[in-house]
Amino acid sequence: MKHEAVLVISAILVLCAAVAGTAFGAVDGSDEKVIYVSGTGTVTTDPDEAMVSLSVETEHGNVKTAQQTNAQRMNGVIAALKEIGITSADLKTTGYSIYPVRDSDTGSILSPTIKYYLVTNTLLVTLTDITKVGDVIDTAVANGADRTDYISFSVSDEKQETLRAEALTDAVRRARSDANAVTAAMGVNIIGVREVNVGSYYPPVRYDTLAGAEKSMAASVPTPIEPNTVDVTATVSITYLIG
Repeated sequence: MKHEAVLVISAILVLCAAVAGTAFGAVDGSDEKVIYVSGTGTVTTDPDEAMVSLSVETEHGNVKTAQQTNAQRMNGVIAALKEIGITSADLKTTGYSIYPVRDSDTGSILSPTIKYYLVTNTLLVTLTDITKVGDVIDTAVANGADRTDYISFSVSDEKQETLRAEALTDAVRRARSDANAVTAAMGVNIIGVREVNVGSYYPPVRYDTLAGAEKSMAASVPTPIEPNTVDVTATVSITYLIG
């Protein structure tokens, strides 16, 4: 696992004029003098989960025929995926639509003639073994899928929590280092912590393919998929008491 810390830290020092020199500002009318710092720590790692979105599209002049044909093809895709070890729990329908495609050149202006019906069924495949992504795409396309909409790589909840703790530790360490540098330059000391706010951000890595592979190619040439790394980010905002 690769780790990389990326820290963006900003410090805002609240100052107000005093009779002799410069004094630190008080908070909410109290005598407390504070310094605000915020930090962001990022840990980079390899993903251990993947999602593949696949679609089956069917066109026909008869809406019922379009529906039935689409259902048969999607059932074929699902059956083939199960044969390579994908379970029902890993399969989820995320979209289904029936759209009448109209011909603006025929019929009336307000009611053009329907050329055909387009039925689209979208299936989401969740994988805990990301080495199977290529096999899933090849199997689906070879058995009726028309399009791979996107591939998304992510980190499991358990792994994410571990990495988030590492990112938080790094963010706090850097934030404290920044606060130490500022207070030393100002000739004051950190005497306590008034408030801490914690947040996190974890974007999955997504590839929008929006293209269907040729079935003949899928049968002869395996689809190579090399996932990128994933960033798990944590942020802290700390209000230190100074004196």
